[in-house]
Amino acid sequence: MRETARAEELLDWYDRHARVMPWRTGPEARRAGERPDPYRVWLSEIMLQQTTVAAVKDYFRRFTERWPTVHALAAAEDADVMAEWAGLGYYARARNLLKCARAVVAQGGVFPDSREGLLALPGVGPYTAGAVAAIAFDRPEVVVDGNVERVMARLHDVHEPLPKAKKPLTELAAAMTPQARPGDYAQAVMDLGATICTPRSPACGICPWRDPCLARVRGTAAELPKKAPKKAKPIRLGIAYVARREDGAWLLERRPDSGLLGGMLGWPGSDWSEEPPAESPPLDADWRDLGAEARHTFTHFHLRLAIRVALVPAGTEPARGQFLPPSAFRPSDLPTVMRKVFDLAQGSFADPARDW
Repeated sequence: MRETARAEELLDWYDRHARVMPWRTGPEARRAGERPDPYRVWLSEIMLQQTTVAAVKDYFRRFTERWPTVHALAAAEDADVMAEWAGLGYYARARNLLKCARAVVAQGGVFPDSREGLLALPGVGPYTAGAVAAIAFDRPEVVVDGNVERVMARLHDVHEPLPKAKKPLTELAAAMTPQARPGDYAQAVMDLGATICTPRSPACGICPWRDPCLARVRGTAAELPKKAPKKAKPIRLGIAYVARREDGAWLLERRPDSGLLGGMLGWPGSDWSEEPPAESPPLDADWRDLGAEARHTFTHFHLRLAIRVALVPAGTEPARGQFLPPSAFRPSDLPTVMRKVFDLAQGSFADPARDW
């Protein structure tokens, strides 16, 4: 008869092997009476969407040093928050971060302690609401990310491919969520997927759920979870215009709040489409084709940006955007694709022998 996987076994393992992360209140601290800060839990969960733990750690540290409370974040300038977020991707998250912080402050500065209350906040979806309710408030909510899906698919030997398998995998995860220590349990399953039940070469020999795992018994762990074939991503083309004045100022514009890279600083440019774009420079100048492309991949398409560069006289004013002096512009304020453009273009202005 098959052994049943029990939450207690996983929690015992988590007590010994929990990952140390800057936003986490570990099991030892919890036993000592320390409670998670809902602000830090919420902030980390928003940052971790579609992003890795390794990528998030430095952003989380900078954010919490600069804005240590939800009140501080709610009072921040939009442009400052967008600049700190630059490079983390999925920029709608940063806009929603501010909306949510301001909504929490408007309601008294305290995060709701239930999934339903959290769902009413801007930018908080079912996963984030469940994660914050469980981790910050110890509510027995099911929390399912990619790690949890993988653990459940292998534990129960589920061969239906994702994304169709999300519902049955969530139901399996919900059935196993305990009433006791649900916050620690949610993090334990994630840690198990991240460190033991990994996508490749899972360490089944040291897994606390080794014996009840059906995929291990049947030899199918390496092929789970199954995923439906991905559609090929289309390629979109565009042009980025990089202009520098002789006084050292760079021409930049802030993108509209809606759409990709919303609210972020960037180089003026054309629309992005699958057809070669028409030239649409932001000012009259002797534009030169850099002969290089900045390439970047978004969720639904690959982008290839041709780069035009121009050196213009001091005092030049553009039809679009504004010139920012070096003291007001940091390349790190740019989203990743715009930093790629800058990295390729900046050398053109540093070469005094270039024939302008």
